[in-house]
Order: sequence, then structure tokens, then C-alpha cells
Amino acid sequence: MTLHTLHIARLTLSDFRNHAALALELDARPVCLFGPNGAGKTNILEALTMLAPGRGLRSASLVDVARAGDEHRLQPWAVSARVMQGGETIVLGAGAERTPEGGVKRVARRDGQPATAAELAEAARMTWLTPAMDRLWSGPAGDRRRFFDRLTLARATEHGQSAAAYERAMRERQRLLADRNFDDAWLSGLEREMSAHGAAIAAARVETLQRLQQAIDARPDGAFPKAILALEGALEARFQAGAKSADVEEDFASLLRDMRGRDAGAGRALDGPHRSDLLARHAAKDMAADQCSTGEQKALLLGLTLAQARALAEDPGAGPSLILIDEAAAHLDSVRRAALFEELLANPGQAWLTGTDENLFEAFGPRAAIFEVREGRVYAASQ
Repeated sequence: MTLHTLHIARLTLSDFRNHAALALELDARPVCLFGPNGAGKTNILEALTMLAPGRGLRSASLVDVARAGDEHRLQPWAVSARVMQGGETIVLGAGAERTPEGGVKRVARRDGQPATAAELAEAARMTWLTPAMDRLWSGPAGDRRRFFDRLTLARATEHGQSAAAYERAMRERQRLLADRNFDDAWLSGLEREMSAHGAAIAAARVETLQRLQQAIDARPDGAFPKAILALEGALEARFQAGAKSADVEEDFASLLRDMRGRDAGAGRALDGPHRSDLLARHAAKDMAADQCSTGEQKALLLGLTLAQARALAEDPGAGPSLILIDEAAAHLDSVRRAALFEELLANPGQAWLTGTDENLFEAFGPRAAIFEVREGRVYAASQ
């Protein structure tokens, strides 16, 4: 199979974090950013993720990413990228603008026109890893769920809309339950919304899991161990057992109706895809991922990320994806580091990596574009 490619040909930033202005001209090679902590390396990766649906790599507010200096930190900021995807040029833009009321709003554009989250996702699919995610397997279920939903969104761009609609209906249902004096038809309508969107969320997750596990299983044994993945959730279990969407929706709506009193007392809905979890096992060791060493947990996560990129690239409904890895060398010895670089070079989507020392990227040689970041400025490193 011939895979088309994806890379950022030009990236510009304006008043983003500690970058007053930045313009990078790039080819399809991996991009390596090195420099001391606080120089602005991660800020560049975060800026890229602002071109994806959601709140970016750090889940920061629109105000928090604005460059310091404005008294109220409401100054506009902007990120723009010229994306090359399979020979097609797409220009993406994201930023924050002041409102007449003195607040700030997000703007997103594709080829100069207002863009939806799905349109952004289709133009530049991306997956990112940060040092905070090294202990993903042993952390809270919510972190794993959000991580897996990002993987799902990269494949099924409508997933974000389903999740947002589900959350809105769930919040409104809980508000009505808290009042203890509600219109049954209105509440039933919200529960039907929750069941429809909840089923869509679970179905998309299950398909993502199946495609991802196939890609993991197809990977040759190497530096990054294979994971056996599982989704823990009632709706996901129904789909994995072969249930039809209509039946899952109907049963979930009935459950929500039956559990109104319990959920009112708890102050939240205790059933649904918002409580699902992603589980993993180290296949070779037959060990739960949360019981593995920190290095093994990161290796599992890297292996999963590389498999995700391959699964997307081979999916006719998706395509290649950017891979962003902050502090790429953390917990990796030189052998695993070199193996990672080789896999990233083979991926049809461009990789963006950060590290504190240029020597960490020496295994790339001239096959990567290497830049030094110092105090919010970027300099091409000598080759």
C-alpha cells in the first residue's frame, strides 16, 4: 500500500507563551528542538496542538497561552501552519481575539475560512506524548479516558461532537435532578440524547481499539513492547459482544430512567461512557501496565503511539498523523532512542521532538531538521 504523507511546511507563532514571533520553514523531515528547560520548546509543540480540536497539549485556557506582558493577559495570539497532506496544501490558523465585552474568544480557520473542530482534525491529525503521561497507566482513569478519546478523535472526527453533546445533556439532566421538581418529558428527552450520543462514543472507541490492537499485533517485536488493550465500560462491552446500536441506546436510556433517584443523591450520573477506562497489559510479561517499571510504562506508551500512527495511515477514512513527543529521550536508553527515531522516520506523518541536549538526536544525523531554542527564539543548529 502506498501511503500519502503529512508534514508542516511552515509554522508561525505570534504572542504565544514566551514566543513574541516565530517563523519556521520546514521540509518533511522530523523536527527536533533542543535547549534548556524554560526556553520555549514545549510551547512550540503546544502551539501546534492548538490547531487540533480541544485545548491543546496542556489543556490551557485561551488566556493562559497568551504571551506575558499585557496587564490582563488578554492580548491576541495566533498560530498558523501551512500543512502538506498528500500533495495538497492546507493553511490552518488558530488564535484568540478580544470580544466587544472585553473577554476573549477562540477562532479557527482553514484556508482562510472559519473551521469546525472536525475540519481541523481532518487537516492535521496528531498524537502527542508529554512527560506527565509517563505514568498514564498507573494514574487516574480520567487521564486514560481522555488520552484514548484523543486517539479516537484522530480517526473519527465526529467523536468530539458526540462527546460534547453527551456532556451537555448530562449536565442538564443533573441540573433537573437536583431541582427534584422536573418535567418528565423534558428529562426523558435529555436521557435519550445521552443514550444516543453515549452509544456513538462507545462504538467509536471500540472500533478504535480494534484497529489499534490489530496495528499493535502486526508490529514486529523490538524495542517497544506490545500491549494488550481493553476497554472497561458497560456500553463498550455491549458493542464488543456484538450488540446493535439501537439496543444499546434503548437499554442505556432505560437505565438512566431507573437510576434517577440514585444519580440525584450522588450528584452525578454513575453510569455511562464518561466513567469508562482504558486498560493495558505488557504482552510479553503478561503483566498489568500499572505494575511495570516507569521505563516499561513509557515504552508501552510509545509502542502504542507508533501503532496508532500506522493504524491511521492505513485507514482509508483517516490518514497519516503528526507525532509530537515532548522530552523524547526521557527514560530511554540509546538503543531504544535510536529505535524510536527509525520508526518515526518510517512514519508517513512528520515527527516533532524536544530534548535538552542536541546530542540526544545524533542518531538522526542529517535526516532531521534540528533547531536550538533559547529564550523564546529558535536557531537552526549546525549540521
